[in-house]
Amino acid sequence: MLFAAIVFIMLWLFQIVFLENFYERMKIQDVKQAAMTLISNFGEEDYSSLVENIAIDNDLCVEIDDKYGRVLYSRDTMGKSCLIHGPDSQRSAFLRKLANSSKRAIYFKKYNAKISSDTIVLAAKIGSEDNPDGYILLNTPLIPIGSTASIMKRQLILISVLLIIISIIISFFMARRIAKPISRITKSAEQLAAGNYSVEFEGGDYSEINQLASTLTYAGQEISRVDTLQRDLIANVSHDLRTPLTMLKAYAEMIRDLSGDNPQKRNEHLEIIIDETDRLALLVSDMLDLSKMESGSQKLNYSEFNIKSLLEDIVSRYKGLSKKRDYEIELTTDEEMTVRCDVIKIQQVIYNLINNAINYTGADNKVFIRQINKENCVRIEFSDTGEGISEDKIKLIFDKYYRSENHKREVVGTGLGLTIVKAVLKMHGYNFGVSSTIGKGSTFWFEISDILPDVVPGETEKEE
Repeated sequence: MLFAAIVFIMLWLFQIVFLENFYERMKIQDVKQAAMTLISNFGEEDYSSLVENIAIDNDLCVEIDDKYGRVLYSRDTMGKSCLIHGPDSQRSAFLRKLANSSKRAIYFKKYNAKISSDTIVLAAKIGSEDNPDGYILLNTPLIPIGSTASIMKRQLILISVLLIIISIIISFFMARRIAKPISRITKSAEQLAAGNYSVEFEGGDYSEINQLASTLTYAGQEISRVDTLQRDLIANVSHDLRTPLTMLKAYAEMIRDLSGDNPQKRNEHLEIIIDETDRLALLVSDMLDLSKMESGSQKLNYSEFNIKSLLEDIVSRYKGLSKKRDYEIELTTDEEMTVRCDVIKIQQVIYNLINNAINYTGADNKVFIRQINKENCVRIEFSDTGEGISEDKIKLIFDKYYRSENHKREVVGTGLGLTIVKAVLKMHGYNFGVSSTIGKGSTFWFEISDILPDVVPGETEKEE
């Protein structure tokens, strides 16, 4: 409607309001252009034909005089109404007006009583201004356009009414066509806001609306998934906090009521309280670390170290625990490789992936760790022999607080291990993933891409 209104305003302004002024300015411009052509071609062969053609094409009365005022060329298309020819000629007055002017050419409007209309008169010097070779006089009528404007006004009124009606109809149907799917999307969005995350957003006939509907449907699915993870978070954290707190209270009461005077029993109970306190401290520490990494407030401290030596050192620390819990860790390493990354964070990743493999390995209680040197990275793999992970669960395995149901023993850690692994590796920009076969086990892996070229022993110290 706004576009139609702008079109109507422009039509009325140019066709009615400014029509006469526009016509007059264009007529003056045509007369000036004709004069320039006649002046620039003065004295050439077939000049009389040029005068004839210009006079006819522009509805002009033309007179070309020499420097003494004698007529050289003349052409009249206005008949007796011409102001520079005939018995009522005013050519002398026009030439005097030009001579008294300091300009080379003058033009003005002159009323012609014979045709009851204004005419345009142009007088100009041919050649130099001080000593002209001749003079040119042009006269043309300004045709009254009042009647023409009146006809056009009536036409524009009719056209405007018809266009307004048509534009209203088109706008109404286009608005309905655009607004209807938006209204559907708005109602669906209200259902989404009310907690119905399974609502489907329907598009329409426009690609942008279809894209919006698809995006909102995907957003609903993601919100539903996050909501499920949030409920799992509350359940898991509540369980992880409640169990040690219950045990702390129970053993504290046992010390108070039963074993306070029995050093052996008291020490056993105090040891359990200490273990459960450590478990709570570890859970809180993991939650704080994860929060810092996800908020970006925790920075990486890069250092250079040998990844093979780090793996061997970490596996050696599990020997006492593996004998106690009857499981076996088998480490296979490649050649020594120096890497550059945050050694504390990478240690945390390795510990978490080993603990995850221990929690979910099979009845043979075996865990396999492999170091594989590649051209541009070092790949570290952690394999178990457990039940494996189904395809639909693999994409969730690194999500916050997600925990598989397949662990077969007391879980080592806090349930945040894989989430911390994901956060650390993403901070470093390293590739990571998991492959799994149902009934055969799973393999978690990550690749350290910041590797250093081999250095000959003593060479670094020499350079320093």
